[in-house]
Amino acid sequence: MDWILLTEQALNGLQFGLMLFLLAAGLTLVFGIMDMINLAHGSLYMVGAYLAAAVAAATGSFLLAVLAALVGTAVLGMALEVTLLRRLYARDHLSQVLATFALILMLNEGVRILWGDQPLMLNTPAALSGPVELLPGLHYPAYRLLIIGVGLAVALLLWVLVTRTRYGAWVRAGASNRQMATAMGVNIRALFTAVFGFGAALCALAGALLGPLLAVQVGMGESILILAFVVIVVGGIGSVRGALVGSLLVGVVDTASRTLLPAALRQLASPEVASNLGPALASILIYVLMAAILFWKPRGLFPAHG
Repeated sequence: MDWILLTEQALNGLQFGLMLFLLAAGLTLVFGIMDMINLAHGSLYMVGAYLAAAVAAATGSFLLAVLAALVGTAVLGMALEVTLLRRLYARDHLSQVLATFALILMLNEGVRILWGDQPLMLNTPAALSGPVELLPGLHYPAYRLLIIGVGLAVALLLWVLVTRTRYGAWVRAGASNRQMATAMGVNIRALFTAVFGFGAALCALAGALLGPLLAVQVGMGESILILAFVVIVVGGIGSVRGALVGSLLVGVVDTASRTLLPAALRQLASPEVASNLGPALASILIYVLMAAILFWKPRGLFPAHG
């Protein structure tokens, strides 16, 4: 197994992990600050991908499609928070799970009504359709490098917002002690709406960027939502740093295991057994990782304090 394959899989894992971070960051903020379990978070990722595909087909501009997905999904997220989710904050987690699961079904049917059952195509920008030579003999798709760059930039921006700005101080105060933050003059309702809209925009960014690599189809948010929940449990609920570290761990482990594990099994068993057993073992490896980390640190790697 040569170094080129290992390097490519490491870059693929980094790219997938950073996209998971975009989903997990919004999810952990909503869960950590609002104490709200939002199963419809993955549906906002789906809506962002559909908006990007529709606008790209109408205008031919990928940049305009991404911007439209960000704005449209953020507005939808804030509208859902104001009209529906705000009424669930005082309810128990079972009520939140049932209500947001119903929201998944409604958003799936709404997308099906607007765009039909057939997957939409979202093409890679022509300028980024080719490979880039990173090292002699190592070529990597330019579009995947763009995704890595955007993911790193968003992670840095989010760190600055949370730790170095007044708005970030309000967010941390609301997560630590909601009543005290309200007494100090923080508008908790407006803060919650803004945080939810920001999380929805991050979902849309992930959906728009992954659209050219994955199928833009109804229900695409459910499978990736499971991974996002694994990420925030591994990293620590309410911790943005934990969401980043957990996303990178899950992304690298999931990507590498799906490629390297079947190849390793071929050294021990027949090709037929390896091809059947390898993907099955790879699909459960991230849950084994989660169980091991929780056994070692029950609150996750970087639990939020307060």
